Amino acid sequence: MLALVVIVSAFKQRDLPKVLIIGDSISIGYTPFVEAHLKGKAEVFHNQGNAQHTGIGLEKIDSWLGKTTWDVIHFNWGLWDLCYRNPESLNQGNRDKKEGSQTFTPEQYGENLEKLVLRLKQTGAKLVFATTTYVPEGEVGRFENANIEYNKVALKIMKKHGVKVNNMSRYSKRIHKKHRKAGGDVHYTKIGYEWLSKPVSKIIEKQL
Repeated sequence: MLALVVIVSAFKQRDLPKVLIIGDSISIGYTPFVEAHLKGKAEVFHNQGNAQHTGIGLEKIDSWLGKTTWDVIHFNWGLWDLCYRNPESLNQGNRDKKEGSQTFTPEQYGENLEKLVLRLKQTGAKLVFATTTYVPEGEVGRFENANIEYNKVALKIMKKHGVKVNNMSRYSKRIHKKHRKAGGDVHYTKIGYEWLSKPVSKIIEKQL
């Protein structure tokens, strides 16, 4: 009887909906909390490594999707796209908004993002785009609130293609004030990531 229960349990586990989270280090931070929240309801995966910017997304999207049939894909790009970098900068990641070059302009970001959306739509999964999270004052490679301009570009694309939007920009600004990792850092404390996971978990659960 016990063996039968184990077999049935394993069968149910395989039948759980599959969720893929694609994104930057912010998404890496909140994914474990999303996974814990959806335990028993869905299997949650994050793309291998950091999705960085839309250019990397275009290079690696096929390998990230693999052959799995995804039920929900929650995705974001932006923080890396709007970042300025200088090979000679000693800041982490060579960030330098004074002497550096921007990874992708808003126009280039939009072109890349639309290509990625079209590829993701081919999967047949329910798609959710997370707006780019808050950029605070003092970030060495990013201008404060630069996420706003990039989100405007992204929202037009999501509206055009009927993609649901998770307004992480709004949530993150409020959470960042209390649970930022450091003054000008775009990252969060463990508690901050736990709070960020709540709107992600909620919107994914609604899609299941």
